[in-house]
Amino acid sequence: MQPLSESSTVDRPVDQPSRSPSGGVAASKSHGREALSPFVARHLGPTAVEIATMVTALGYDSLDALIEATVPGGIRLQRGLDLPTGLDEAAAIAHLRSMASQNQVWRSYLGLGYANTLTPAVIQRNVLENPGWYTQYTPYQPEISQGRLEALLNFQTLVTDLTAMDIANASLLDEGTAAAEAMTLAFNARKVKACKTFWVSEVCHPQTIEVVKTRALPLGIEVVVGDHRQFDVATPVFGVLLQYPATDGAIYDYEDLITQVHATKALVTVAADLLSLTLLRPPGEFGADIVVGNSQRFGVPLGYGGPHAAFFATRSAYARKLPGRLVGVSKDTYGTPALRLALQTREQHIRRDAATSNICTAQVLLAIMAAMYAVYHGPEGLRAIASRIHQYSQTLAAALTAAGFSLGEHPYFDTLRVSVGDRQAEILSRAAAHRINLRVLDANTLVVALDETVTDADLRDLITVFTGKAEGRRQKAEGRRQKDYDQLLPHSP
Repeated sequence: MQPLSESSTVDRPVDQPSRSPSGGVAASKSHGREALSPFVARHLGPTAVEIATMVTALGYDSLDALIEATVPGGIRLQRGLDLPTGLDEAAAIAHLRSMASQNQVWRSYLGLGYANTLTPAVIQRNVLENPGWYTQYTPYQPEISQGRLEALLNFQTLVTDLTAMDIANASLLDEGTAAAEAMTLAFNARKVKACKTFWVSEVCHPQTIEVVKTRALPLGIEVVVGDHRQFDVATPVFGVLLQYPATDGAIYDYEDLITQVHATKALVTVAADLLSLTLLRPPGEFGADIVVGNSQRFGVPLGYGGPHAAFFATRSAYARKLPGRLVGVSKDTYGTPALRLALQTREQHIRRDAATSNICTAQVLLAIMAAMYAVYHGPEGLRAIASRIHQYSQTLAAALTAAGFSLGEHPYFDTLRVSVGDRQAEILSRAAAHRINLRVLDANTLVVALDETVTDADLRDLITVFTGKAEGRRQKAEGRRQKDYDQLLPHSP
């Protein structure tokens, strides 16, 4: 038995099989048991003795000889790998923990489709951290997957209710991917086959625009980005992408534009903030053909940018072009209601030439978390969260206006566009001192987006960052203004 005091690292010398006089492989001194660390022996594949046995059975003297005979030299790396010394499991975890400790967790008000959120402990404990949920694969066998299928059906129902669309899939990878899939659906469904132009509003999130451009290249689609308020309906396009609310927080009325686009037989996709739809008019009611977005702010942690579950909703007419998976209600052999994967359009499941999507991955775990978050809070609870966020945004807007800043002219939900002029550098400096992230829109404009985690103290810090007024006890001349700010703050009953 290995002494407990002996170190357990992968770089300990290993007994190699010796060569017999006849050139064969002989057993090592330890009778085939090598002095491997527990981590190597458990996780890193065959031992040297096992490798020697296998190559001998294949008629080769060594593993190198086998590789030489089977792998073309032109694709082999002709040098050793430049790798650091290996670590055992405990040392690797300690090293990763040391690296992670260098991260600085700031308060982020960047927006761009991402928002901090409060994950209910019961969801974190029983879903996110539960291997019964996070290790599951695609529910191909509905007879053993009814619970997860029901959770995904809840996600689909949540999305269709808030977007006012007919159907929604069981999630996609992210909002950019969903927007690109919407472009593909519109392209495949286009009435004028010669038309290959997709028009994108410049107030869509920048990362979404870039993903759409990238996905358009292999399809031969031309992407045109412009101001939707100056869109020329005479422009031949097969689809239009709009953002609701816009990336700078502005809420636009798109109904007239959508009516004009429909007159040209083109389809309209709206990328929407799911939580805002608890208060705003849903896209389905003003004519959207497809609605996409991110469900991250429904209880899914930011996770340094991902992963998060996107949603994709559309009208029944496009059900057979819907990317991803669709959970549907059916009946079992006894006539009892049961759930199953009702429709999948990706090439893995059907003839390649009949596929309308190559999407092979969903964010099922995170979609289930979002659905559970909605169930946990209920319709009124979600509306209360959205109302509180909007109230805080109004409070911040009033304080910034009183301090002399100009805000955007359009209605907003949780995101403010603030014109700061030549004060941007000093504001960003104060923000860094307070460990706060603000979005720089241009040389004279900042964007601040609030979320459900914002408190009265956070709001005071934001006001301080913009105005430059000191915190804590202020001079008597500033006392009245701080009192005015405090009166603006919403207070819990």
